[in-house]
Amino acid sequence: MQTLDYPTTSAPRPVSSDRARSIGVLSLDPTPYAKTPALLGIQRATRDLDYLVSIVSVPSPTRRALRVAVERLRQVAVAGILVVAPQRAAIDTLADLSADIPLVVVGSGPQEILPAVAIDHYSGAAAATRHLLELGHRTVFHIAGPADRKDPGPRFAGWRDTLVTAGVDIPLPMVGDWSADVGYELGRRLAVRREVTAVFAANDQMALGVLRALSEAGRRVPDDVSVVGFDGIPQGEFFSPPLTTVRQNFAEMGRRSLDLLLSEIEAGRHARIDETIPAELIIRASTAAAP
Repeated sequence: MQTLDYPTTSAPRPVSSDRARSIGVLSLDPTPYAKTPALLGIQRATRDLDYLVSIVSVPSPTRRALRVAVERLRQVAVAGILVVAPQRAAIDTLADLSADIPLVVVGSGPQEILPAVAIDHYSGAAAATRHLLELGHRTVFHIAGPADRKDPGPRFAGWRDTLVTAGVDIPLPMVGDWSADVGYELGRRLAVRREVTAVFAANDQMALGVLRALSEAGRRVPDDVSVVGFDGIPQGEFFSPPLTTVRQNFAEMGRRSLDLLLSEIEAGRHARIDETIPAELIIRASTAAAP
């Protein structure tokens, strides 16, 4: 896998015509865990094909940064571009910048502009929330990830809509930044509230912080409080207790996003296609019947 870290001080050499064709990847994902599995999924999907993978990491996806990143990929003669986990504003910008090159969005929330492959975050969050309600918890508290002001995100929506359908109280959500330390700080606030018996964190790292905060406060998991995360990181089964989570199938996402991009390259156009991959609820020892 060829990696082009943005920004750099020198331009890459163009790919010669006798070399394998190249797929470009723009990595816009701010979370260190999700970025690596998504990229590995793409790498595995290209392993047996005659394509190289050139990656440009864009730490701050401003319009200028995206324009420079797309131009860098053009310079290495990529046949098409996969964009990993962009926010909506970045999608709008990329649609303008890449009208003449096939482009597929990987792992983003809902959008109506570019072809996309994504995990079904909404249904995964709904399954996590429903699992906790079915265990007898009166409601489910939520630590959300950062989101666009106009779009709270599908994990938030799946949690909220499930509570609405169940006719239970909807607690005011807390907003984190995907990190374990912020999950810990928000978990400390929840730990002192005796009405809190179930917590759904929007990713596993924040859930890890919640587990520590509850332990320090003397709240036992899952006897006193049940906790669910999201992502299915490999370390989750070694948390104490092992974490109930929603697993994302990154390998399948990589394969299907590449298949879609190759179809776009073959057709020479942008087809408006959405492909959604189911998320899987993995039940472990961090959830139990309500106290």
